[in-house]
Amino acid sequence: MTGLRKDTSITRRRALAVTGGTVAACGLAAAGYQAAFADTGTTAATTAATTAGASASASAGSTGGACMTLMTSVTQGPYYLDGALVRKDITEGKSGVPLTLRLTVVDATDGCTPVAGAAVEIWHCDAWGYYSGYTTANPGGSAPAESEDGSTANDATYLRGYQIANANGVVKFETVFPGWYTPRTCHIHLKVHTGGQKEDGTYEGGKVNHTGQLFFPDDVAEEIFALEPYARHTGSYTVLADDMVYDGGGASSGLLTLKAVHKADPSKGYKGTLTLGVDPDAESTGAGGGGGGGGTPPSGAPTGTPPSGAPTASAST
Repeated sequence: MTGLRKDTSITRRRALAVTGGTVAACGLAAAGYQAAFADTGTTAATTAATTAGASASASAGSTGGACMTLMTSVTQGPYYLDGALVRKDITEGKSGVPLTLRLTVVDATDGCTPVAGAAVEIWHCDAWGYYSGYTTANPGGSAPAESEDGSTANDATYLRGYQIANANGVVKFETVFPGWYTPRTCHIHLKVHTGGQKEDGTYEGGKVNHTGQLFFPDDVAEEIFALEPYARHTGSYTVLADDMVYDGGGASSGLLTLKAVHKADPSKGYKGTLTLGVDPDAESTGAGGGGGGGGTPPSGAPTGTPPSGAPTASAST
């Protein structure tokens, strides 16, 4: 495997040392990613404490204390498609480390009360950096063609979906840990919608209250990317502190709290949690309010036009 190095093509825009540390792993893939993260400058213990503290603050706000601040609104990026399906499992057979997301939507303008009925929409790349609908876009570095993964995933719908919040404002998704593409760090896109309804397997109407992204601690990403199938994508991975979108704000900027399903075996997967503090009366354009322009890969910006043909994957709850 080609050794990875920290991406130096982007100015170090975020001076905060959000995460770091080197996780022990075996093989050349692990050695490459250890090199990529070698100079991030903090320990895994510091990362855990920072993340846990931010998450605890958010949780406290949602249970009656001082309400957390509004989530940071950022760009939707170049890979958004309309018409995602309402379903819990969005994998469609895509391979990768399992990831269960539990997101809680609260009204940050009204004491962090749950926003029941909010529709949370997520989308992200596969283990090699490819998005459904844009499978020919080059993820940067050296990666197999998207078609080589051997899955039965629908190229127009995989790793995209909606869930509707229950009475407690909670949604859950079953997916896989995302890969990465140049020049972005590992992330998941999301939108929070209200006022619409489920129709024909998708979500129609209403308005977008929040456009954001979810992020992962660098030490966990390093550990995951040393595993198959992620290790087959080599190149310069961007850490959180150098990402053009993440602003170093911890949970309020989308940094997930992650818990390993099996501490000794990261391939068994992770559970990710976060409270999304939004304003149900606001409307987000998806243009973003901070960070960079979304991280277009080297092959050029996608047009944003949905692929031909309607989605055919089965919707589920």
